[in-house]
Formats: sequence, C-alpha cells, structure tokens
Amino acid sequence: MAVKTNEVDPQIVEYFLDKVKTSDDIFGDSGVMKALKKALTERILEGELTTELGYEKHACAGKNTGNSRNGYSSKRLKTTDGEMEINVPRDRNNDFEPLLIPKNQTRFPDMDEKIISLYSRGMSTRDIQEQLLDLYGTEVSPTLISNVTNEVIDEVKAWQSRPLDRLYPIVYLDALVIKVQQDKRIINKAFYLALGVNVDGQKELLGIWVSQNEGAKFWLNVLTELKNRGVEDILIACVDGLTGFPEAIHAAYPNTQVQLCIVHMVRNSLRYVGWKKRKEVAADLRTIYTAKTLEEAELALSSFSEKWDSEFPSISRSWLNHWESVTPFFDYPDEIRKVIYTTNAIESLNMSIRKVIKNKRVFPSDEAALKLLYLALKNISKKWTMPIRDWGAAMNQFMIMFEDRISGRT
Repeated sequence: MAVKTNEVDPQIVEYFLDKVKTSDDIFGDSGVMKALKKALTERILEGELTTELGYEKHACAGKNTGNSRNGYSSKRLKTTDGEMEINVPRDRNNDFEPLLIPKNQTRFPDMDEKIISLYSRGMSTRDIQEQLLDLYGTEVSPTLISNVTNEVIDEVKAWQSRPLDRLYPIVYLDALVIKVQQDKRIINKAFYLALGVNVDGQKELLGIWVSQNEGAKFWLNVLTELKNRGVEDILIACVDGLTGFPEAIHAAYPNTQVQLCIVHMVRNSLRYVGWKKRKEVAADLRTIYTAKTLEEAELALSSFSEKWDSEFPSISRSWLNHWESVTPFFDYPDEIRKVIYTTNAIESLNMSIRKVIKNKRVFPSDEAALKLLYLALKNISKKWTMPIRDWGAAMNQFMIMFEDRISGRT
C-alpha cells in the first residue's frame, strides 16, 4: 500500500520521542521541531545545489566540470519558530540561486503567509509586529511587512484582468466609499464591485474598480471592461437607485433586464416618514412588492397613493418614477424573485469588507486600499462553497425563459 505524503514513518516518530521529555523539548527554541526544520531546510538546499551542478557531493563526475562546491555561508532567517540560523551551500562560480530560500531573503516562506493572513484581516502594521513577536518571538520591520504585502499587487493585477464566463444569469452592482489620501488631502473614493452568479449558482466577484465618486458614467466603463474580458451577456442586473444606472447598463448590454433593489426603495421611502408612522407605511409598501402579479402591485401602489399622498406625496411619486426598474421581478416565478428583488448579496459582502477595514480610517493610496480589499475578499470568498439557495429551480426557469441567450454560452 502506498504511503500518503502527509504520513511520517513511525520509526522516525519513535526516534524523536526517545529524545524528548517535555513540550519544550519538542516546541521550544532548542526543541526537536526547530532542529528538524533547520535540518530539512539545509538538506533541501544541498539537493538544489546538486541539481544545479549535476553531480553528487564528492562524486568523480564533478571533476573538470568548471564548477564545484565551495563551502557554506551562514544565514539567519525569521520563521514562525523564531529566528533560525542555517548553512547555505555555495558554488565556486557563484551561479547557485536557491529556490527554497532565495538570495537576500531573510524570512522563511511561512512567515510571508502569516504576515499576509494577518494583514488580510485588517490588522495594522504595528498590530502585525506585536502579534508576530508575541506568538513567534520574531521581530519584523514595517518595511518588511510592506514589502511582503506589496507582492500581492501583481496577483491583484492578474486577477483583475482574468477572462470571465461568457454568461452570468445575475450580476449585482454596487460601490463602497472609502477614505483615501490623495495630493495631501483626504477624500472619499468609490470602489466599484461587481458580484456575479454563474450558471452553477456560485457567487464570483468579477472585479474591483476605483473612481473619484460613484456615477453612471464610470459604471459604463466597468461594464465595458467586463465585456472585453469575455462576458457576452447578463440576464439580470441588480442595482440600487443611482440616476442613469439603467441607461449605462443598457448601453453595454441592451438585452439585460435591470432590477432595482426593493430594499433600497423601501429604505429611501421611509426616510420621509417619522417614527410614529414608519411601521404602518412600511407595511403598506410591503403590499406592493409582495403582490403576486404586476396588476396586483399596481393596485397596491394606487391604494398606497390614495392613503398617504396627502402626508408623504414624494413616496408614491418615487415608486412611479422608478416603476419600470422596480417591476421586472414580477415576470418571474418565486424561485427567481427571491434572488433578484434585492441586492442583499452584495450588501452582505460590503458589510464583511467594512468589518475588515474599520481600523483603517484612511488609506495612504488607492493601491493600499485595493490590496486590502482584494485580500479581504479572497478570505470571504472561501465561504462561497455552495450554490445560492433554490438555484436549481431558478436556473430551470432561466433555461425556459432565455433559452436562445443561454444556449451556446454555457
């Protein structure tokens, strides 16, 4: 039977157990684990040099090859076990470039992972320094932390330009406002998010874009980029009530239905209402968007208007002005209505992001904000393992209603 790669020979375990009596003997600064890590690191580096030279140590094949081993140089590494000194083999021609621990690198790869993990959870540079010192007894500089996290930027650029699916049945569009320092001033900037639901019902963040403020014109740039990255069609776009948003969407995707978020509509409507009557007004608004048919919804809006226009005329007027973008979900059965009548999916995402960035009152640059947003979203998306609720039934309906648009794009 083959041995699994994560299994260790029991004889090796027994060998080390014979040498330990306390937990410090295993995990302490002079313990077995640190010694084993050092030994394995040095052995791997020896193997890399052997591969580079093309012959084993002391082998006759090395004669007259023009290069040979040339002793060792000492190197101190920052690791999650504290500082560790290793011996790095050298070659006479100085051609050897280690892969495990590259030249000029002063930290073990697992240290980079810890720094990025802590940073992605919104911890400040000082907090990361203190955490690494408390947990691992390792001191790191602010410059090192910045250098490690800056390496993420190349990953962000590759992610932002990756090809996308040809079709997304649903895309939620929203923007998050973040304070950023620019030209020695602190200003609010809009970070645009596009959250797609693919044909398998899986959520996928399509990209992050940044602009001076949220506007329909910039959303058109976002949608044009999505098209350039391979998105040929979007069945339904779920948005808030930003002026000009539907027109921007239709400029890029003429056949996409725009669904205005009902939660946004209700929230905006209640801003005009005092606390004493808010509950009653909310209940009457509910009769509009929970109607079974468009006709029922129109009657409910008419009744609402007759009852409340004398006190709050702007509410029914707002619903009438947005009626074309409010009502598309009435064309669909309950399975689809549940996933398109609100932008809760992306608002929930925004809430998770805010928890991460709450300690960052001001970002020094767009790039710094983008870096943290990307890492935070990478963590959040790890939980997106299941299709959204009732997706199978919703997709069956989509296949019937949009057969010509879905065929050939899935």
